[in-house]
Amino acid sequence: MPMALRTVILGALLPLSLSSVAQQKAAVSPFIKQDAPVLVLEHVALIDGTGAAPQQDMSIEIAGGKITAVETAQSHHASAPNAKVLDMTGKTIIPGLVGMHEHFFYPAPRRPAGGVYLYGEAADSAPRLYLAGGVTSARTGGSLDPYTDLELKRAIDAGEMPGPKLDVTGPYLEGAGKFAIQMHQLTGPDDAARLVDYWAAEGVTSFKAYNYLTPEELKAAIDHAHAHGLKITGHLCSIGFREAAALGIDNLEHGLAEDTEFYPTKKPGECPPLDAVEKSLETLDVASPQVQQMIGDLVAHHVAITSTLAILETFATNRPPMERESAALKTLTVEAAKDYLARRAVVAQQSGGDKLLALEMRFEHAFVDAGGLLMAGCDPTGYGGVVPGFGDQRNIELLVEAGFTPVQAIRIASLNGATYMGKEAVIGSIAPGKAADIIVLGGNPAEKIENVEKVELVFKDGVGYDPAALIESVSGLVGLR
Repeated sequence: MPMALRTVILGALLPLSLSSVAQQKAAVSPFIKQDAPVLVLEHVALIDGTGAAPQQDMSIEIAGGKITAVETAQSHHASAPNAKVLDMTGKTIIPGLVGMHEHFFYPAPRRPAGGVYLYGEAADSAPRLYLAGGVTSARTGGSLDPYTDLELKRAIDAGEMPGPKLDVTGPYLEGAGKFAIQMHQLTGPDDAARLVDYWAAEGVTSFKAYNYLTPEELKAAIDHAHAHGLKITGHLCSIGFREAAALGIDNLEHGLAEDTEFYPTKKPGECPPLDAVEKSLETLDVASPQVQQMIGDLVAHHVAITSTLAILETFATNRPPMERESAALKTLTVEAAKDYLARRAVVAQQSGGDKLLALEMRFEHAFVDAGGLLMAGCDPTGYGGVVPGFGDQRNIELLVEAGFTPVQAIRIASLNGATYMGKEAVIGSIAPGKAADIIVLGGNPAEKIENVEKVELVFKDGVGYDPAALIESVSGLVGLR
């Protein structure tokens, strides 16, 4: 093909806004609502993310992307001459969420009979929706297209597109029996080690083990991840929680609902039929000695748990309530919405999901009571019932339903994730010296946890983004891009 013609065709495919770096960065500006050199949020109610009681009539000063002062409004010192002061009477601020099980893909609709499970990249919609929902930092919980995720991180960090700060997880560490065509199937411990070493060099910051890998493959992956100073989490089936803890895993996803060690006929290194595992869990007592021993083992090995109640809820009967789904549904393509609603109707005829959700809520509370580190993320997978950002807010509400106080639930969704990643000195709570990652709410979630959905402004590194504009820009695109 002649070079001139090739250039013309390529130019037709690329939007004009990408013709220069300056224009790329200008693509973020329509979503920025506040960006002053010095900004003061006055007369706000403050939930700081540490689990402390809310504080009333506070003043928060932001400069250079950081929080420079947290004081009562009465004691606040005189603002700098160039400061922009916002009267936030009636508003509540909480820390930017640190989502610990996020994805930048979404189940593709219209799988034909005999077709493969396929997930489409959500490179446009997911970053904007996470940020709009208040997720200012996110760890991906497994990647199906890690180069895309790494490029998203680069683009967001460069200011070329809006989105949260990213910790990118490598491709799934999966063994024989994978369900998704986009996953590599490990051939043994050497392959697991090779994969970890390669993707660590490419820039991923964590790894995730999946259902069917062998103990030997998991051990090799853990050892090589740790040699690179990186952590590894797991959504496991072939390996139980206590065995994984003994092998050195750092984190476990979803909680008790995914632990197969209590299945009566569990064989070493094999993943039992998932339906049978779920059925056996229905009679499991969190207070039983064996479960309590498992919890104690995890705590002793400093293994964290990631709460993903939002995705588990979608397998319960008629949950979440449809009136809570309306805003998220508007972000889906018509086909994705149809697929989701059709599957939801099927799930409504079943009952096992209700018991598993209740079991997981009891387990997470018991785990925290025993001293365990519980984090949160929405896991927007399943059959499409969880949408980035919206799902993270819902997870906080479900933590409160599980028995945590609102301030405890907010800490789980913010500071605890930062602590796990070793970033608690930088993000996760509202304090002087930390990044100005702040959510402005139009109501107080300590009084009514549903107020966590009333996001009016999201600050990331001191820049205030408009959540409504972010959501509107990708309305009807989730499930497509």
